Amino acid sequence: MPFCVCFCFSGTKSFQFQGVFSLENEDSEETTTLIDKKDNVFVMSNKKSKYPVLQVDLRLISDLVVIIVSAAIGGILFSCLGQPVIVGYLLAGSLIGPGGLEFISEMVQVETVAQFGVVFLLFALGLEFSLAKLKAVGPVAVLGGLLQILTFMFLCAITAVLCGAKLSEGVFVGSFLSMSSTAVVVKFLGERNSSSALHGQVTIGTLIFQDCAVGLLFALLPVLGGHSGLFQGMVSVGKLLLVLSLYLVAASVLCWSFVPRFLKLMMHLSSQTNELYQLAVVAFCLLSAWCSDKLGLSLELGSFVAGVMISTTDLAQHTLDQVEPIRNLFAALFLSSIGMLIHVHFLWSHVDILLASVILVIVVKTAVASIVTKAFGYSFRTSFVVGVSLAQIGEFAFVLLSRASNLNLVEGKMYLLLLGTTALSLVTTPLLFKLIPAIMNLGVLMHWFPSEGTPYSEEKALMIEAEHNRIL
Repeated sequence: MPFCVCFCFSGTKSFQFQGVFSLENEDSEETTTLIDKKDNVFVMSNKKSKYPVLQVDLRLISDLVVIIVSAAIGGILFSCLGQPVIVGYLLAGSLIGPGGLEFISEMVQVETVAQFGVVFLLFALGLEFSLAKLKAVGPVAVLGGLLQILTFMFLCAITAVLCGAKLSEGVFVGSFLSMSSTAVVVKFLGERNSSSALHGQVTIGTLIFQDCAVGLLFALLPVLGGHSGLFQGMVSVGKLLLVLSLYLVAASVLCWSFVPRFLKLMMHLSSQTNELYQLAVVAFCLLSAWCSDKLGLSLELGSFVAGVMISTTDLAQHTLDQVEPIRNLFAALFLSSIGMLIHVHFLWSHVDILLASVILVIVVKTAVASIVTKAFGYSFRTSFVVGVSLAQIGEFAFVLLSRASNLNLVEGKMYLLLLGTTALSLVTTPLLFKLIPAIMNLGVLMHWFPSEGTPYSEEKALMIEAEHNRIL
């Protein structure tokens, strides 16, 4: 049987970018092709020969060039407009993908490469993990953040049951909507010098907790996507928690016994150049992700745990500096590949539903976050600002959505609607931040919020918070 390498291209549609790279021999009569039952065309290459021949997939190179250039243009454009570059990546992907101008019609290989973006995103998130920051705002970050996630899960689960949808889909949508954008919110808080303010600390603490919860949500997605009964589901969850516990115990042991020595050795060997250190930490991240996946958890959880292990050492910031360029490149590639799944015509045809969904998300997220924050003794004003700050859907929701789609947890139209809602909610975030002072003044005039001199002022809230921390 001749040795061959198969490249799968769905459908028989010709590639639109023949002029970018020479593909003259691709459709020649000597090229052997196979067509399966689903009409997928397999191009057979690297036939058995006396000597091995280096093969180059020019189609993949062409696709990567198109998507990276498009992402760069979209990011630059949206940055100049004062919008998150994430939205630029998504829009660029939607324009060049099958739902747009169809510059890229073969997405399997591009999406495979783009999955490295997910791994490095969560690895960098783990590197930035800080338990000290999470403790700074006390119970409102942990308990309040957990309460917000559970509230959204409950509300969406009830809505799904009433609408005749699957309960698991409702639970996932709830966890999806509960995520807020750490990158976007922290950026705007920093620009307004509000990071050290009371509402800024509460917001950042909640965001950190949500980021920590992402890893656990990844571990639970396979359970939600299963088709087993209630008892089997409980058994699966039990096994998952057991495996997760053993994995975390092993990671904890490596964290103090192996990781610091390994990093110091790599630093010593990389005294002249950081090339070896950079390669070593990337290999460590990928190995942890691979082990996690083999244990039935997820690539994302493994990469996050790898980052957390390194974050406990003195070389966490140095590692982040080395990995950040790699993360940024693959993250842009991943978000653009997500954008390619956005069907522009579908969203335009359902623009009324999309706008209504975004407004509903903003209102509900603001209300839930405000009520939860107020329940911990903070003032109406602080609670409302925290609620508005968390009113968007975060960038890691794209990662959750991509994983859920692979597990057939969400249907096609729901997938597209969630993508569009997330992107539009990120676009509206700068506007919401600019409107906060006006809304606060209007709230005081309309007696929605107490004035500064009432017993529920910021000073009173600080006293309540200090008393809570003292009791704990």
